[in-house]
Amino acid sequence: MLLTIDIGNTNITIGCYQAETLGKRWRLATDHERMADEYGIQLASLLGHGKIDIRDIQAVCLASVVPPLTGRLVQACKQYLNQSPFIVDSSVKTGINITLDDPSAIGADRLVDAAAVQVIYGGPACIVDFGTATTFDVLDNKGNYLGGAIAPGIGISADALFQRTSKLPRVDLVRPPSVIGKNTVHAMQSGLLFGYVSMVEGMVARIQKTTGDDLKVIGTGGLAEIVANETDVIQIVAPWLTLDGLRIIWEMNHKHD
Repeated sequence: MLLTIDIGNTNITIGCYQAETLGKRWRLATDHERMADEYGIQLASLLGHGKIDIRDIQAVCLASVVPPLTGRLVQACKQYLNQSPFIVDSSVKTGINITLDDPSAIGADRLVDAAAVQVIYGGPACIVDFGTATTFDVLDNKGNYLGGAIAPGIGISADALFQRTSKLPRVDLVRPPSVIGKNTVHAMQSGLLFGYVSMVEGMVARIQKTTGDDLKVIGTGGLAEIVANETDVIQIVAPWLTLDGLRIIWEMNHKHD
């Protein structure tokens, strides 16, 4: 069994694969204060709750965009799972040709998502990841990673409204009754949800115009479904895309093991 771990700024996503089948999976809050032993106990507890014997974990594949936590999770896996994780970055085999000014600068999560889309759906494609940031990643039909765009995530924007204004409250991201809010909460929900939907539609249109391709548009991340429900531009919602990418990259690099 392969354990996949994606360390993001807001969430840590974990999944167990038996061959190509994703079984138990979890999405946790990223805690920058938690130490290696605490993460190790949490991993062991999750596996135990999922009725997965630690001895059945034969490998761990890990991607991280939070360098201070990478070492802690590696140590946790070594001490509590008896596995040294395979860490994904631009130096490993991914099946993706990165055409950036500095290929090593690509975020591991964006690289993993691109690898998953290339294998599962094929290009040309645009991946919209609704994480701490909202990212757009573009692949052509030959597996070239062309680049993309980065915007503040919905959660960051909601927090900024709350923190930087005197009278605006913190709100849940849910669909308001109308695009025209009749109270402050509904007005904020409209701006956040419908505003981001319009941003996604506009960005995808601009990207398609630039590439000249009819792109498959894949949404992923914790908020992908709520945004996809409001627009036809997102054709596929793949909430566990990053975990699939970790599995695919691990298999690419261990074919002959």
